Amino acid sequence: MLAGALAYAMGCFPTADLASKLVARRDGTAALDLRQLGTKNPGALNAAKVLGTRWGLGILAIDALKGLLACLAGRRIAGDDGAYVAGIGAVVGHCLPVTNGFRGGKGVATSAGTSIACFPAYMPVDLALAGATTALSKGQAGKATYLASAVFTVAALYWHRTAKRNLWGPPASIWLPIYAASTSAIIAFKFLIAPPLPDNITLPAQAAPDSLADDQQEDGTEGMVAS
Repeated sequence: MLAGALAYAMGCFPTADLASKLVARRDGTAALDLRQLGTKNPGALNAAKVLGTRWGLGILAIDALKGLLACLAGRRIAGDDGAYVAGIGAVVGHCLPVTNGFRGGKGVATSAGTSIACFPAYMPVDLALAGATTALSKGQAGKATYLASAVFTVAALYWHRTAKRNLWGPPASIWLPIYAASTSAIIAFKFLIAPPLPDNITLPAQAAPDSLADDQQEDGTEGMVAS
C-alpha cells in the first residue's frame, strides 16, 4: 500500500503544466493550458507542438524518469512485488492525477519508464513491435497502442508462467502480468476517451517557433512506446 501510494503521488507530478508555467514566466505571458490547445493532451508530444520541441523532449524524459524512480522506490519499500505495484501506481497517477481533477496525460512515457525497472527483458521487443505497429497503422496511434499493449500483457504472462529471467528487473511473479494488464488497460482507456483530433490546429501566437507542425505526426509518434 505504501509503495503504491508513493508511486501514485510521484506519477501525479505535473511535468507538462510546470513546463507551461516556466515558458510563460520566461516570455512574460499567460501560461498556456495544454488541455485546451493542440491535441488537448498534457503530454510530451502535445507540449512539443505548443511549447517547442526542446520542452517536449524534456517533458518526455522527466515523465519516463518519474515512472522509473517510482518503481525503484517501490522495490526498496516493499520488495520485488512492490516494484510492480509502484509501476501501476505511477501510471495511474500520471493518467488520473487527483491534484488536477483526474485530467492527466496518456501515460505512454511514464509506462515506458516503469518498464525499464519492471520488465527490462521485454523492452527491446516492445520498442520494435511498437515501431512496426505504428508504421503499419499509418499513424493511427490508438490501434498501434492497443496491439502493442495486448502483446505486452501476453508476454508478461508468458514470462511468469515460464519463470524466464528478467535481467535486472524483479523476478517474474504473478504481479508481472497484473502490472502489464493494469498499465495497458489505463493507457488504452485514455486513448479511447481522448477527443478526436481537429482537422486544423491553430497554435497561440506565443507558441515556440520550433513547435511541431504536423498533428498526425504527433498522434502517430505518441503510440510508439506502449506498455
